[in-house]
Amino acid sequence: MGEQSTTTTQRPAGRPVAAVVVETPLAHLDRVFEYAVPGELADDAVPGARVRVRFSGRELDGFVVERREAPEHDGRLTPLRRVVSPEPVLTAEVLALCRAVADRYAGTLSDVLRLAVPKRHATAERNLASEAPPREEVTTPDPGPWAAYPAGPAWLRRVTAGEGPAAAWAALPGRAPDADWPEAIAVAVATAQAAGRGALVVVPDHRDVDRLDAALTGLLGKGRHVRLTADQGPQARYTAWLKVLRGHVDVVIGTRAAAFAPVRDLGLVAWWDDGDDLLAEPRAPYHHVGVVLGLRAEATGAALLAGGFARSLRVQVGVESGALVPVEADGPTLRAAAPRVTIAGEGVDEERDGPAARAHLPSRAWRVAKDALVDGPVLVQVPRRGYLPSLSCAECRTPVRCTRCQGPVALGASGAAPTCRWCGLALSAHGFECGHCGSRRLRSSITGARRTAEEIGRALPGVPVHTSGSGEVLATVGREPALVIATPGAEPVAEGGYTGVLLLDAWASLDLPVLDAPIEALRRWMSAAALARQGRAVVLCGAPEAVALPAVEALVRWDPAWLAERELLERRELGLPPAVRVAQLTGGRRALEEALGQADLPAHAQVLGPVPLSQPGTQPRRGGQPDPDGERAPADHHVLVRVPPEGTLELTRALIALKAFRSARKEPAAVAVRVDPLDTF
Repeated sequence: MGEQSTTTTQRPAGRPVAAVVVETPLAHLDRVFEYAVPGELADDAVPGARVRVRFSGRELDGFVVERREAPEHDGRLTPLRRVVSPEPVLTAEVLALCRAVADRYAGTLSDVLRLAVPKRHATAERNLASEAPPREEVTTPDPGPWAAYPAGPAWLRRVTAGEGPAAAWAALPGRAPDADWPEAIAVAVATAQAAGRGALVVVPDHRDVDRLDAALTGLLGKGRHVRLTADQGPQARYTAWLKVLRGHVDVVIGTRAAAFAPVRDLGLVAWWDDGDDLLAEPRAPYHHVGVVLGLRAEATGAALLAGGFARSLRVQVGVESGALVPVEADGPTLRAAAPRVTIAGEGVDEERDGPAARAHLPSRAWRVAKDALVDGPVLVQVPRRGYLPSLSCAECRTPVRCTRCQGPVALGASGAAPTCRWCGLALSAHGFECGHCGSRRLRSSITGARRTAEEIGRALPGVPVHTSGSGEVLATVGREPALVIATPGAEPVAEGGYTGVLLLDAWASLDLPVLDAPIEALRRWMSAAALARQGRAVVLCGAPEAVALPAVEALVRWDPAWLAERELLERRELGLPPAVRVAQLTGGRRALEEALGQADLPAHAQVLGPVPLSQPGTQPRRGGQPDPDGERAPADHHVLVRVPPEGTLELTRALIALKAFRSARKEPAAVAVRVDPLDTF
């Protein structure tokens, strides 16, 4: 696909018909509609321009995708109402990508377009020059951090040659700033730039964008790239997006939505930490950045780089199929870089452990923290934020549930009454009685970040304590001794690295009620442990040493590929994703039974269900709140449809046809469709 021309070079005034994609969520209207182009709009209604059209008695937004000499529709055409802007914001390449994503996830083109093309800001359009300024050529950089990986320089040489090599990169931990993952990605981007091609990099959150921004600025200089993130204001974001569209820059870094940026002559797509749930879109059609960039690389011939400390099963599938080539360090280099991981037991002994017991730390972890604080900060990763985010019976460990809605009960702060996390009902001090054993005593199932900070602060007096979590995330901390209590994903980067890392409540991560619990637990642990200085100690607390756990073994050996390979082998034997493709249909039981009768599913599809989503009275209503009267929401059942990976397109076509059929019939009972749901298993 070629470059999108500027508005001054494409004026199809002689083509009186405009093919328009109308922004409507109705599945049976997911197609192109033809409109007549009035003479006064002929020059502005270029392919890619935003327009307003009359549709079903209303005025709706849309995009011109083509100008035609003659209509394919028999009959009189409705004229365009107006051209919102002649800027060709929807390029042919991005349109094809959006269509491919919609087809892959059984969604509608309109759903993808609202995520791919930002809202217009007229001031930004007026203030930015139409013509791109001249830019200096980029010199091919030295391999730099990539020299530590035997396959790294060869991969860069193929990028320089304009080829499209695809790599699964296992980044080394404990690197100095000039050799860490942001610097390595910056070198890859500069290599693509030296070959005269653009680059697109997506990372999970704005702190990662900040680190990559600094690395790129240091290597390429200012003004050679833009950032696209959700925290930008409307004008700043649209201005950055226009700079890419008009060719002012051809390097984009950003978060999720940046995957659709209209980069010209794309030569590299890359993303970091494939397993991070921030890379999965929470809105329809629920796509994943890795899949979007994979489709984009396939369509454009761009090089592809999926990097991270851990390895997701999606990446492992690509490695085993040969679609991705591993880029890893050799054994001696990895052993020298990896932290020294030790395992501490679950319990503590007040008499033996002293201050460590009062901080709910095994004595081994307390000693590591005390010794490490001599010359720098210590990171303590806690699985949950809050004070005591989960309570259970002190005798039998049965989780405490709310008496009104059966929601989970938590303690928000010291001295506060336990309250339900769903409906807010307070549990009186004498109102608890375990329904399983009759005990009236409570205990914490998991200690939250605030309680951990409080207890460790008492055990190590005089040491500054910082917390980083939801609502108060720290980007960096200094070199001076301090305790940093953080939840997964909120760990700040320490200047010079941490002198020690404690990973608390291992069982809380391993007991996540999802199929990916071992892979996700390892990803969280490795992301934190990788922030330690080279060769420093990491202690995993809460995993019994007597039990062999694959995720724990993978952490000690620093071998995420081994765990991913093992997990994927088990998934194939059990017929679980990603070894198979799964779609989830959610709705009322009767609606699901009707939908299954209406769907023309592939012959090899296996249908599981309908089954309830949860126990009666516990299904949350929209907005996360349960019904206080115990009534079910309409979408209280789901069905899983399972097919082999090669049957993905056949399955999604059937689901698209089903959605269109039910939409056209205006079925009153909704059935939601998700392909590859991440939170079902």
